[in-house]
Amino acid sequence: MFEQLSDRLGALFSRLTGRGRLSESDVTEALREIRVALLEADVSLSSAKSFVARVKERALGADILESLTPAQTIVSICHEELVALLGGAEARLQFSDAPPSVILLVGLQGSGKTTHAGKIALRLKEQGRRSLLVAADIYRPAAIAQLQRLGEQIDLPVFERGTADPVETARLGVAEAKRLGISTVIIDTAGRLQIDDALMTELERIKAVTQPHEVLFVADAMTGQEAANVADGFHRRLSITGIVLTKMDGDTRGGAALSIFERTGAPIKLIGVGEKLSALEAFYPDRLASRILGMGDVLTLIEKTRGIYTEEQAKTLEQKMRNAQFSLDDFLDQLRQVRKMGSMGDLLKMIPGMSRALPKNFELPETELKKTEAIICSMTRQERRSPQVLNGSRRKRIALGSGTQVADVNRLIKQFDQAKSLMKQFGGKRRPQIARGSFR
Repeated sequence: MFEQLSDRLGALFSRLTGRGRLSESDVTEALREIRVALLEADVSLSSAKSFVARVKERALGADILESLTPAQTIVSICHEELVALLGGAEARLQFSDAPPSVILLVGLQGSGKTTHAGKIALRLKEQGRRSLLVAADIYRPAAIAQLQRLGEQIDLPVFERGTADPVETARLGVAEAKRLGISTVIIDTAGRLQIDDALMTELERIKAVTQPHEVLFVADAMTGQEAANVADGFHRRLSITGIVLTKMDGDTRGGAALSIFERTGAPIKLIGVGEKLSALEAFYPDRLASRILGMGDVLTLIEKTRGIYTEEQAKTLEQKMRNAQFSLDDFLDQLRQVRKMGSMGDLLKMIPGMSRALPKNFELPETELKKTEAIICSMTRQERRSPQVLNGSRRKRIALGSGTQVADVNRLIKQFDQAKSLMKQFGGKRRPQIARGSFR
């Protein structure tokens, strides 16, 4: 997402940087291009106009035009205003001091409410909060069965009453959570249009009897700025407290994320970034703004790494690298762990400057990663621990067993030896010691 917008803005800022000092006409022309880029990204006209107006007001100040680095200053202003357009600061889910806290999920049909009820429940479970899932969608076939399957996958209870009145089901679900001492209730409601008065009235009744602490509008990011129009309709009837944007990993222009806060005033709190139940992340406006402007997102990269490595595992790996004990077994383990973090191209683009250095649509082919894994898995334990025993006949056997060529095996071993040699060089260097009271 946002790749097209990021490319357009990156090219524009590169041109501005090459000009040195900027005139007022340079700034006006640049802002016109920024507005076009936002509209092409399916950002609503009102959001694009207000964004450009705010940037223009700040960028045309005398201190900017007389600055030695005006282009960098404009980039900085754009970053700050993008953060504001996306909601400002991180907005977290709110919980009641007296449980259970009720989270009501609303939105259009097909936006992903049921799946994201499971994702939110899993996320809260990992944070130590047990949830009760309430099936209040009686209109979509198999919606209740889907929620029950999700509950089984994450080992959490589901409250359902078949096709009985969803308002009463929601009320009884909250009562059941109180009885069981469960801290959070997540209510999955049926999808509906904001212009369907009967179904919107039903939602208002569910809200009245459950008194939710969060009313989250689940929006499909692929719908662009139309998501903001729909969210506004729901907001007028229900006073939504936050947004969950789904399919943020998709190939879409990003208009929903850049329009929805401006239209509703409700912050984006969570984003769905994949099909797995664990593919749900907190939304950070400053990090997304940095990625749109090609500045990378190191904090998210660090968090992804922490999610798959414990501190003890990291220390063990560091010790092996320092002592040149890193084996092909360790390499295979690292390969599998990194693949859990998501697309290699997306990970690399989180490093500042990489989004512009990498070719467009760059992605490390999954076939290459699978080929490497197959080669290592075709080795014996001794061969993985001591690659130096790999003679010609062994390499031929490994190639045959992994469905690859001997040249592929040779290439992998050569790359591993080079990496290990590099680790040994760095590991062998002693850290500089500073004696107390000395600067030597």
